[in-house]
Amino acid sequence: MDNRRYNSREERKRLENEQRKSRGRSSSKKVKSAKPKKSWLKRIVLAVVALGVIGLLLGGGLFAYYAATAPKLDEETLKDPVSSKFYDKNGKEFYTMGTEEREHVKFEDIPKQMQDAILSTEDARFYDHHGIDFYRLGGAVLANFRDGFGSQGASTITQQVIKNSFFNNGKTIKRKAQEAYLSLQLEREYTKDEIFEMYFNKVLMSGRIYGFGTAAKYFYGKDIDQLTLPQMALLAGMPQSPNNYNAFKNPDLAEKRRNTVLKLMYNNKKITKDEMEAAMKVSVKQGLLPESKRIANNSSKYDAFIDVVLKELAENGDEKALEDGISIYTTLDPEAQKVVEKTINNDANFPTKDIQTGISVVDTETGAIAAVGGSRDYGPERGFNYAQALKTRQPGSTMKPIMDYGPAIEYLKWSTGHTLVDEPMNYSGTSQAINNYDNQFKGALTMREALYNSRNIPAIKAFKEVGTSKVKEFISGFGLKPDDLYESDAIGGGSVNLSPIDMSAIYASFGNNGIYTKAYSIKKIVYRDGNTAKTYTPEPQAAMSDYTAYMLTDMMRDVVSSKSGASGGAAAVPGLDIAGKTGTTNYTSEQLQEYGLPSNAVPDSWFSGYTTRYSMSVWTGYSSRKQGIVSPQERQLAQNLFRIIMSQISAGKNTPNFKQPSSVISSGSELYVRGTQAPVEKEEEKDEKVSAPTGLSATYDADSKTVSLSWNKSDTDGAKYRVSVDGKTITTTGDTKASYRVPGGATSLTFSVVAVVDGKESASASATVKIAEEPEEPAVDEPDQPETDQPGETPETDQPETNQPGDNQGDNQNDNNNGNNNGNNGNNSNGNQNDNNNGNTTKPEKPTEPDQPETDEPATENDQGNGN
Repeated sequence: MDNRRYNSREERKRLENEQRKSRGRSSSKKVKSAKPKKSWLKRIVLAVVALGVIGLLLGGGLFAYYAATAPKLDEETLKDPVSSKFYDKNGKEFYTMGTEEREHVKFEDIPKQMQDAILSTEDARFYDHHGIDFYRLGGAVLANFRDGFGSQGASTITQQVIKNSFFNNGKTIKRKAQEAYLSLQLEREYTKDEIFEMYFNKVLMSGRIYGFGTAAKYFYGKDIDQLTLPQMALLAGMPQSPNNYNAFKNPDLAEKRRNTVLKLMYNNKKITKDEMEAAMKVSVKQGLLPESKRIANNSSKYDAFIDVVLKELAENGDEKALEDGISIYTTLDPEAQKVVEKTINNDANFPTKDIQTGISVVDTETGAIAAVGGSRDYGPERGFNYAQALKTRQPGSTMKPIMDYGPAIEYLKWSTGHTLVDEPMNYSGTSQAINNYDNQFKGALTMREALYNSRNIPAIKAFKEVGTSKVKEFISGFGLKPDDLYESDAIGGGSVNLSPIDMSAIYASFGNNGIYTKAYSIKKIVYRDGNTAKTYTPEPQAAMSDYTAYMLTDMMRDVVSSKSGASGGAAAVPGLDIAGKTGTTNYTSEQLQEYGLPSNAVPDSWFSGYTTRYSMSVWTGYSSRKQGIVSPQERQLAQNLFRIIMSQISAGKNTPNFKQPSSVISSGSELYVRGTQAPVEKEEEKDEKVSAPTGLSATYDADSKTVSLSWNKSDTDGAKYRVSVDGKTITTTGDTKASYRVPGGATSLTFSVVAVVDGKESASASATVKIAEEPEEPAVDEPDQPETDQPGETPETDQPETNQPGDNQGDNQNDNNNGNNNGNNGNNSNGNQNDNNNGNTTKPEKPTEPDQPETDEPATENDQGNGN
């Protein structure tokens, strides 16, 4: 309230008027100041709308551009699988996948329940959308926003047909846009039933099997309309991950996937709860064809190697890329692969018709897989790939360099002359005795002697002295990370089991100065556009010091020597610097009794060896562990196969000797890590090299079936010449010529001549002569099929015994000459008999594995002991 006094009424009115005008001016200012704020808000809204419109226009334009540049729909491409091509290490194509014959099923012949199973699994709204399911797309967008682009797909069956026909497996905006456009176009030009038929006959089911009809024939030997509900559900679940859900290889995973499909069918009201539960109770193995009845679509060259490639693709998440028509550049050495296959498919090289083998050959320097011997008479889905999938049979004494002596040199810097006492000993904390193969004890031995004599007790003593933590650290360099190690692991009788591929890569590191590269079969894959590539070649890593690698190598040279007690003399190849180790596992006394086997029977025999060029691991044994290796010829088989193959793949190639690194010094016959001590180095006589013979000529006379050999004499005086064929010595002569009568069945022979003076050998001169043209294997109509990591229950079947004379790769069951003049034939105590009956090497308190059905994959009890 205004209490001021005014002089007159006029003055009061004047002052009130002035106040009203003042308030008006103030209000006007407020209004004027509010107008700019409203203006800015309006501008922001308009800008956002404009940007949205521009974005839509640009997006629409980009989509229109992608649509305009999309491939044209082509009916042939839509209906047939796109081929993927395989190339060898030289870049030459050796296999095309996707051209296999298929069981084409028309839509009207597809059972309704089979349709329901597929649609419930892959695209439940297939008949409701027009190529793109926006409901599923919305969920996928949210997932991709949350977890990153490409984390979840929303592809319909229509989109899958388009992708598998025209695009690679990449998840780019351009590919997705073109896929969406072509999906809409496909729905315009074809009916839903026609599109479903395309998918049904085109999709990759497993390995080399395309289409549900083909899969029904392959897995069950039935037409699609003869399948039961659980069988249909199993097939419907396979395309998501073909190899993982292959019931032959992974029955447990396949059963879980089948049950998921059955639940989806129930949720979509395609089956009742009772039908679902009844189908889930059916064994996934019920109705599966035994291996003896599986028929391949198409035989191909190098099947065992191809199956290794397919598994490597699956392990790297690229199995489905095969549907996209990729180019796969592999490490295959075709000449080495031919040698391996010819050797293991020649019955004359095997002492019995049923004994099996798995062989891996890798490049010593790079770890690249050069050749694979999956099994005798291996084919696509025929036979078990022992080279790759043999993970349940113990490796025996081939583990001693890995578990015992390698860590001892690496961490304790033991010399090769370090003394170990071979004496009675029990496993720690038990009364269980550890035995050697001969149940004897040799007292004080050098580490070198203990290794080439393959004594068990010194090996376990080395393991214990290093300690399990350090052993774990050492083997982690090879990617081996067991939860626990036991003393029985020291002699290869524990839980660490390796396939021949794994073993050959580890042994390669011994010949490569300690540098390890995981074995690999793929260098790179190139997608259909020809520009996008993915590299597979792994990075090498230093697994051990160069002194460890060389000292192990030098000790393992003695394994293949003619020294007394050397266990691997039969594997020696004249003229090649080879190091290696034998390995044999054994049965418990209870198992011998249960299986009705003699006391000298063993389940497995190994040989792993290497040069500076190749590393090879050979396993031999029977598919059922209940059938044991008994004869000397069976026991020596792994060494014989190694010698035959290594001699042939090395012929004509420069293979340098192992080179001693500066970190190692010699004193007498032993080696030391430099700096650990200063042994008195004796003044040694200059080691003059023996000059090699030159000009080796080999001429075949078809009339007399004789090869005539001649060569130039060595420059070293007093030389005699040891002549070998395919690594097997046939004569020693002081002359410069020799002849050889060719046995029947031989197609090519490799001869080598080595000059010998006072026990010293020269490098070898080699020559290969063709006896007859080896017929090119015709392409037959057996179907190509995927590798089986783990076959299902398969009755054992006898293979016919051919008794063919072979191709003079030597070493049949009656041959007691090992080809090395070392006296290590199959009847000699040095001929790989140092490997077995080493006693019960059971790991204390190790839980037993569940029983496995008798299959082509050898079962094992991992509580068995091992010898050499």
